[in-house]
Amino acid sequence: MGRRLVPLTLDNLPDLPRRCRSCVFWELDPVSGEAAVRAGTSAEEKESWISAVLLDWGSCGRVVYVDDVPVGFVIYAPPAYVPRSAAFPTSPVSPDAVQLMTAFILPRYQGQGLGRVMVQTVAKDLLRRGFKAIEAFGDARWKEPACLLPADHLLAVGFKTVRQHPTHPRMRLELRTTLSWKEDVEMALDRLLGAVQKEPALRPL
Repeated sequence: MGRRLVPLTLDNLPDLPRRCRSCVFWELDPVSGEAAVRAGTSAEEKESWISAVLLDWGSCGRVVYVDDVPVGFVIYAPPAYVPRSAAFPTSPVSPDAVQLMTAFILPRYQGQGLGRVMVQTVAKDLLRRGFKAIEAFGDARWKEPACLLPADHLLAVGFKTVRQHPTHPRMRLELRTTLSWKEDVEMALDRLLGAVQKEPALRPL
C-alpha cells in the first residue's frame, strides 16, 4: 500500500469530500458565511481563503493518498485566519497555538495508522514553524458528523480542556506529545477522524 501526505493546495482541493471543499464554516464569519451560501459563492470563497493563507502564512493542510486515491485530509491555521473562531464563547485560541479546523479519514481506511501519521506530520510542520500546540473547539453535545469535532474524541487522543464550556470547550494538544504516539492511540484517532462527515467516498483522481 503506497501512502503519501501532500500539502493542501488549490490543485488538490477537489480531492476533498464534496461538502467539505465548498464549506466555509471556519473560513468566514457567521454573517459572511451565510451570505456566501445564499449567493452560491462558497466554493469560490473557500478557494480564495486557501490561496490567501498559502501566500501569507504557508501550508494550512494535508491531503492523504493511498495508492493515489484521496482518503483523508486535515485543515489548520492560526486563529487570525479563522474568522469563525472569534464567535465561540471560549475563544481566543492561545497565541502559541494553531487552530485545528477539521480533519477526516474515510472509515474503510481507518485502523491503518493514517490518522496518527497525519497528525504527527502536522505537528512536525508546526513545531518547525515555532508553534507549541494545536487547539480546537470541541462539540460537547456532538450527535452527528459536522464541522466541529466531538469533545470526547479530542480528549481520547490527548487534548486537554483549557477552557470549560457546556457546549464548546476549547481544547489543546501539546505538539511534542504527538511525536511519541504509538498504536495505542490509533482507535481513538479513528473515532475522532471519522466524526466529521458522512460522505462515503472522496473523489477519485
